[in-house]
Amino acid sequence: MPGYSDRDRSRDRGGYGNNYSSGPPRFGGSRGGPPAGKKFGSPGDRLRKKHWNLDELPKFEKNFYQEHPDIAHRSSQEVEQYRRSKEITVKGRDCPKPTIRFHEANFPSYVMDVINKQNWTDPTPIQAQGWPLALSGKDMVGIAQTGSGKTLSYLLPAIVHINHQPFLERGDGPICLVLAPTRELAQQVQQVAVDYGKASRLKSTCIYGGAPKGPQIRDLERGVEICIATPGRLIDFLEAGKTNLRRCTYLVLDEADRMLDMGFEPQIRKIVDQIRPDRQTLMWSATWPKEVRQLAEDFLKDYVQINVGALQLSANHNILQIVDVCNDGEKEDKLLRLLEEIMSEKENKTIIFVETKRRCDDLTRRMRRDGWPAMGIHGDKSQQERDWVLNEFKFGKAPILIATDVASRGLDVEDVKFVINFDYPNNSEDYIHRIGRTARSQKTGTAYTFFTPNNFKQANDLVSVLREANQAINPKLIQMAEDRGGNSNWSFKGRSRWRV
Repeated sequence: MPGYSDRDRSRDRGGYGNNYSSGPPRFGGSRGGPPAGKKFGSPGDRLRKKHWNLDELPKFEKNFYQEHPDIAHRSSQEVEQYRRSKEITVKGRDCPKPTIRFHEANFPSYVMDVINKQNWTDPTPIQAQGWPLALSGKDMVGIAQTGSGKTLSYLLPAIVHINHQPFLERGDGPICLVLAPTRELAQQVQQVAVDYGKASRLKSTCIYGGAPKGPQIRDLERGVEICIATPGRLIDFLEAGKTNLRRCTYLVLDEADRMLDMGFEPQIRKIVDQIRPDRQTLMWSATWPKEVRQLAEDFLKDYVQINVGALQLSANHNILQIVDVCNDGEKEDKLLRLLEEIMSEKENKTIIFVETKRRCDDLTRRMRRDGWPAMGIHGDKSQQERDWVLNEFKFGKAPILIATDVASRGLDVEDVKFVINFDYPNNSEDYIHRIGRTARSQKTGTAYTFFTPNNFKQANDLVSVLREANQAINPKLIQMAEDRGGNSNWSFKGRSRWRV
């Protein structure tokens, strides 16, 4: 395929092993420090910030993009028309034209063979604009709603990038690092990496807490080109000398807004300090708050920002959003009445989001006692139990999943038809991600939300999200937003679920 060398030619340029032999020990503990695995202070305190001399680092390639003739012949007016039709906005210099058809990306045959088996018609908007940008080696920010195909937007260019680098030597860390906020998302990305990487014999591993360290360490010691990791577990392994990031030249920050919401910013910064500064960095997010903007300014150089959809807080327009303004004591009865209606539908796979682990356990127990096919998942469940519950839900054996926000992102179940916010989340970004578990891959879905006086601070944001998505809005919610929730005597009597 034009524009892509094979790995044998890459290997002729020599490996990196000897260039890094003067660095810290490859495995089995750190020099002069405390014993491996023993922690002092906060995560990452034992990691020293590296001071890079780019003149001494091995050179590497990162621009592999060759514009397809069909793209070259496409006028700027046609390009702008396509971007407008797909709600794509671009900010930054030298952004390539989008790849409107799969063949225009000029992916090598081992990638195209897997794509062709999927029977997809065209790339999603984030893929169409993201692929040529990522393949060109530029830093980029991609902002798109969940379920938009962003995982392939960065993984397919990562595979091309890796196949142009020298082979791994013994003791080398990964070439591509994907940081993700939750183990569910990390596992989802890992599965895609396996599916698309096996044709070119790329090895990958998934590094996350809550699972035994031994198998993960063995994967790293054997050598993997792609490492998908949650920040905490990766910091553990870096501190213990179980891996390193000296070979990392392709860095992905997936769901950056969620990682910041979860308090991972200090760990992310310590991890990025271990990666050479001339790397290619790709940041992906569903929202664009100031904290994420600051992260992009700190980590990315001369980047191009792609946005799919509205720049303000926005939800997937294929989701029907229904808000029930009520009191806390009414929610359980309302939920049961709602589920009676939902379970009579042919497609009825439902996620119910709650605020706390205790609420999750209590509600799951009560529903199962009353005969509902429900299962619960939250952060205190063992990884084995979480995997089993998700598998039961995915294949429809238990069509009702009760979850904390551990499942609001990274839960890759295509046929979720309903989402119920039993407890409204702490911020409206999480609301967007929760309801984004339905209506994936251009399907439709419905989100029900119980909104109480305790949530009054979120009323304005929720009204804005509903208006942007052209949803009818509960008058009681508008009243609450206008009053700023200042009336502590709010009370909603009787059956108040408000239908569109």
